[in-house]
Amino acid sequence: MNRVGFIASTILVALALLSSMVFVVDQRQFGVLYALGQIKEVITEPGLNFKLPPPFQNVSYIDKRLLTLDSTDAEPMLTAEKQRVVIDWYVRWRISEPSQYIRNVGLDENAGAMQLNRVVRNSLQEEINKRTVKELLSAKREEVMEDVKKEVLSQVRGEKPWGVDVVDVRITRVDYVDAITESVYRRMEAERKRVANELRSTGFAEGEKIRADADRQREVTVANAYRDAQKIKGEGDGEASRQYADAFGRDPQFAQFYRSLDAYKATFASKSDVMVVDPSSSEFFKTMRGGLSTAPKK
Repeated sequence: MNRVGFIASTILVALALLSSMVFVVDQRQFGVLYALGQIKEVITEPGLNFKLPPPFQNVSYIDKRLLTLDSTDAEPMLTAEKQRVVIDWYVRWRISEPSQYIRNVGLDENAGAMQLNRVVRNSLQEEINKRTVKELLSAKREEVMEDVKKEVLSQVRGEKPWGVDVVDVRITRVDYVDAITESVYRRMEAERKRVANELRSTGFAEGEKIRADADRQREVTVANAYRDAQKIKGEGDGEASRQYADAFGRDPQFAQFYRSLDAYKATFASKSDVMVVDPSSSEFFKTMRGGLSTAPKK
């Protein structure tokens, strides 16, 4: 029984020792092999590898993929005209030399991200101080990003190389700080209101001008129509008078009779009219008293 237990224990110890001597490097990682705390080898190819058991040799892993570092600091920067702006940016970078990276930066990706964030922000601040807001929003924005990238590369490839490669630096947003943004919005709103009021005033003036012109044309049209109507009426009255004169000139008694009828019609036009006269002595009722005797005889 003791012999069986001893064999089983030996096998387990051997398996544990063997497992501590085998490690796998993923295709997305670098494998860094340490021997008594010193870097012995950097394994760049994926696959199964062997090492001595701890504490003689140990292995750690570093990401070899393209990494993205986004800005997290919302502290405003000053432009050339002393305007405070907030810049959002990101950096695409990767670890290219694990040995240099571990010696000069740190043991993992977070160490490199922290130092790279500081370097990028300082380089960006230097470039922003040389530029105006208009330049940051125009085609020169690409020039700013290229200059920042060059400055960052010069620092990570300096006397103590970081073992990293900066692929791209991009500015994603340029904006004023909240206080200035609010002031800019208020000025824009005031300007839009001024333009709107100006357009309303112009429209009102144009409307008044159109209405005045229409009223003038109406008055001219009415005046011309009244003039033409009076002219036609005068011509009609003249023709009527001529016809009357021609007709009455042929028979004076009929003319006198017709005018008397017109006078009676105008006098007794309303039922409420009251006249107090003596029909026997009034010349006005001569035709009525004479009946038809005044009519012309045939």
